[in-house]
Amino acid sequence: MAEEVQNFKVTIDGITIEVAPGTTILNAARQIGGEIVPPAMCYYSKLEGTGGKCRTCLVKVSKGSEKDPRPMPKLVASCRTTVMDGMEVLNITSPDVVDARKAVVEMLLINHPLDCPVCDQAGECKLQDLSYEHGAEKTRYEFERRTFERIDIGDKIQLHMNRCILCYRCVYVANQLTNKREHGILFRGDHAEISTYIHEALDHDFIGNVIDVCPVGALTDKTFRFKNRVWFTKPVDAHRDCPKCSGKVTLWYKGPDVIRVTGRKDEYNEVDEFICDTCRFETKRTDEWILDEPTKISDQSVIASNHYHQFDPPSVIKDNPVLQEANVEQLARSEKLK
Repeated sequence: MAEEVQNFKVTIDGITIEVAPGTTILNAARQIGGEIVPPAMCYYSKLEGTGGKCRTCLVKVSKGSEKDPRPMPKLVASCRTTVMDGMEVLNITSPDVVDARKAVVEMLLINHPLDCPVCDQAGECKLQDLSYEHGAEKTRYEFERRTFERIDIGDKIQLHMNRCILCYRCVYVANQLTNKREHGILFRGDHAEISTYIHEALDHDFIGNVIDVCPVGALTDKTFRFKNRVWFTKPVDAHRDCPKCSGKVTLWYKGPDVIRVTGRKDEYNEVDEFICDTCRFETKRTDEWILDEPTKISDQSVIASNHYHQFDPPSVIKDNPVLQEANVEQLARSEKLK
């Protein structure tokens, strides 16, 4: 008979929770939820090996465990540090953590251009949120920022290295979702950059997911680029019978037109299931999808200001007889599948 696994008790900012052995401090905090969850720019729970790059999730361990109550001498990365029984962690309640996080954000912004007004990631950029919540009012950096030319790494993906924070997420996507990796980190130190070898194109069926996992505007969808702002669009969850992936996506509408397709994301901006490039780039008509419901959007997001609340019928097809007929047929097929 298998022995019952004993859970560990960990206290984060005064809130105690029991978690399984091997759980990181970050994931323990996510089980609690709310403001005590440390920010994370490089960690991605759907990708193995991520974390430990950006240092935005630093926390203070004021008590190591019941057996060894000594505090850890330095702040630790919560995405890479596993909990111990009786551990006590300080996040937003520690002035040391607040100051360190402010310094980390300042470092991330040293070379990052202030081009939010023209960046397609504006409105859903985690670096914007991080800067607003933890950043300084102005930078102390007085030297020239490093700059790169924009390059196309495929007919539908553009890389703008000026904005990259070297989180490595896109590299892990290529490693784990494709059978050949054509891009990675070149050079070292402050010369490090994401690039392909002799500008080789990325052409795998799942490579479009590098756009979804990028926390900033370094990797963008060329089919959506400069077409609209996310707060002027209306996201709707939809699905289709796709032989390559789950077919579960978010359609981004401007009027009756689908101008972008992305994977569905959770509250931590991580996709639930990776989607193929066919769903992402080649199926942008409503009659190719079965509409599910309006995408759940946080009230704190600017996207919520222009958001569907219900389908009665969906506003995107309300005044379009062709789309109405197509949607009725899709719903009928959906009922048969049930």
